[in-house]
Amino acid sequence: MILEYNVKVDAFEGPLDLLLHLINRLEIDIYDIPMAQITEQYLYYVHAMKELQLDTASEYLVMAATLLAIKSKMLLPKHEDDLLEEELEYSEEDPRDELVERLIEYRKYKSAAEELKAREQERGQVFTKPPSDLTEITESIPTEKMDLNVSIYDMLGAFHKLLRRKKLQKPMSTKITRQEIPIEKRMEEVLQELRAFKGKKRFYELFPYPEKEHIVVTFLAILELMKRNEIEVDQENNFEDIIIAAKGGVESSGTR
Repeated sequence: MILEYNVKVDAFEGPLDLLLHLINRLEIDIYDIPMAQITEQYLYYVHAMKELQLDTASEYLVMAATLLAIKSKMLLPKHEDDLLEEELEYSEEDPRDELVERLIEYRKYKSAAEELKAREQERGQVFTKPPSDLTEITESIPTEKMDLNVSIYDMLGAFHKLLRRKKLQKPMSTKITRQEIPIEKRMEEVLQELRAFKGKKRFYELFPYPEKEHIVVTFLAILELMKRNEIEVDQENNFEDIIIAAKGGVESSGTR
C-alpha cells in the first residue's frame, strides 16, 4: 500500500506571490530581474512542493515554463544587422517586461489587500457601547501573536535544504519498514520533544529519520503547530537556520 499525501496549504497564494517573495528575499531589483537566478530558486520551491505531494496548481507549472522561456530568449544571440527596422525595434524589447508589469500590478493589489485587512482588524476593535473596565478580563487572557518573522516560503525553503541533506546522508542500501504516522500523533511527539529539550531546537533536528513518509508527516505537523500557534518559529537572518521552540510551560497543552 502506497501512502499518499494530498494536501493543500492555504498560505500559498499563487506563482506571482512566490516570485515576489523570492525577489524580496534575494533583494533583487524588480525592474532588472536576473532570470537565471530567479528561475533556479523558483524551480527549487516547485520541486519541494512536489516532494511534499502538495496540491500544486497548474499555474505554478505554467509560470515555471514562462520563466524558462524568458531565460532562453535572453540567452539567444541578437543579429541586429540582418533585421528590418520594425524587427529591430521589436527585438529591443526586454522579454522580462510583461512579467515585471504583472509583478508590479500584483504587488499593488497585495499591498491594498493587506491595507484593507489591517483596517478590517482595526474596525473590528471599535464598539459603540459605552466604555467598560475590562482590566481583569484582559489580564487573565494570554496575548497570542503569530510570529511573522518566518513565512511559509521560508519553511518550504528549509524543507528543500533538508531533503538535499537527507539525500546526501542516505546510506547506499537500507531496509525500509513502512509505518503510517498520523499527523496528530507526530504533532504531540514534536511538542514533547521540544518541551523535553527545555529550549530551542534547529529545524533539521526534528527530522531524525531519512524515510520520506516520516519527513513529510513531520513537516506537515510543524506547519499545523504553527497554524495553531503552539510553537515559536524564528530566523535571525536570511538563509540561516530556522529555530523552533514550544510555547507555554512544560506540561503539554494537547492538540485538538
